[in-house]
Amino acid sequence: MSFFKKSLAALSAFFFLCTAVAPPADALTIREERQLAEEFLKAVYNYYDVIDDHVVNNYINALGEKLTRDIPGQPFPFTFHVIREDTFNAFAGPGGNIFIFSGLVEALDTENELAAIMAHEIAHVTGRHVPDMIARSKKTSIASMAGVIAGILVGLGGAPAAGAALSVGSMAAGQTMMLAYSRENELQADFFGRRYLTDAEFHEYGALSALKTIRSREWFGENEIPTYLRTHPASAERMAMLGSTIPEAPAALTNTYAYERTRMRIIALYGRRGNALDRLSRMEQNNPDNPAIHYGLGLAYTESGNPQKAIDHLEKAVSLKPDDPILSIALGRAYFLAGQNQKAVKTLEAIENIAQYGPEGIFSMGRVQMAKGDNRGATETFKKLLDHYPDDKQTLLFLGQSLGQEGKIGEAHYFLGRFHKAQGNLENARFHFNRALSEIEDSGIKAEIEDRLREISPARRKDQTPERGR
Repeated sequence: MSFFKKSLAALSAFFFLCTAVAPPADALTIREERQLAEEFLKAVYNYYDVIDDHVVNNYINALGEKLTRDIPGQPFPFTFHVIREDTFNAFAGPGGNIFIFSGLVEALDTENELAAIMAHEIAHVTGRHVPDMIARSKKTSIASMAGVIAGILVGLGGAPAAGAALSVGSMAAGQTMMLAYSRENELQADFFGRRYLTDAEFHEYGALSALKTIRSREWFGENEIPTYLRTHPASAERMAMLGSTIPEAPAALTNTYAYERTRMRIIALYGRRGNALDRLSRMEQNNPDNPAIHYGLGLAYTESGNPQKAIDHLEKAVSLKPDDPILSIALGRAYFLAGQNQKAVKTLEAIENIAQYGPEGIFSMGRVQMAKGDNRGATETFKKLLDHYPDDKQTLLFLGQSLGQEGKIGEAHYFLGRFHKAQGNLENARFHFNRALSEIEDSGIKAEIEDRLREISPARRKDQTPERGR
């Protein structure tokens, strides 16, 4: 893990430390930045565990939209992602992509603090710090610039340490040369970040409170310096500046329910393994009537293989917040895992337009139907789910299984091929697609399968980005 954090710090610093105020003469064009953004995203999704969760992603992008709604038009839309990693960090990449680490969300007690961190990253984007820094790195092509990124990320994927150390060492040299500029950019991002924060009706004290929280709650690691403070330098100067200009702290920074529910979900499903139940139980002792905490405990008990205990907390959560379908979906899933199929069906069927809340609810309904032996009904349910979420991995897998149980072998192999392609297991994907070709007679479906096989042929393999799913 220490090497991961070293490489992560180097990658983040690559985007933040080598910056200057005036745009370079050879600044990236919008087309070049778009190309680089595509390569960057491909690398990030290959080497990091980017959370693909409807509840988490809806919340983080809604918060991002609130912070950016009054910003004049940008060349790229803002897109916000959450990476599953204990590290306290956040960074902006090319093309308006902003990444927040799950450990940071776990650590921040208030939505105001999270909004402040995100506003700071947004300011790096609007200040064009990222593309200007890349252009100033003197690289001559998109491929070579993307190669610098890949050189760091490949090390995270298991490349020899010497190769990764070379990339990290090169970045460190550049950071030292440009450190004065990076401090100025950080102060600029603080200034505009505070503006975005207050325009979105958050209190600007969150900008200072977030830095204080990060410094005081770091899970101490190498050098005992919080990662966010290493990759966003001059923290003492910045904190002094913020402390001298920000109004007095409000009596309390209140949280929205959406923030609390999302944070509890991240702690329960994506936090440090083995720590969620203890942490959430302590929270419950201090706040026994908080539905978000009971929701988190329900998810944590479900993940730990104790669905009955999960039901206890999720029923409590639903009783406290009966108008939240997300809680009922989690309860329906827990009923199914506990073998209480009738309760599961009743709970899930009561949710109007369940598909709008993500794939989990309909998926659980399909699992209940399979458990009851209704494979035809399960197939219809899973196909309906794919209409809304065409690349959902678990749905592709179980649809293949339900079709196999129905005896529809060709279709079963087709969907299992899509599942393995989404997983990045191209050898298995080719096997199932070829079996589907031998079983299916419809010429249109055969043509589609042949197209998919061409997409994953060995000659094209490295150019492919895996399908995203839950």
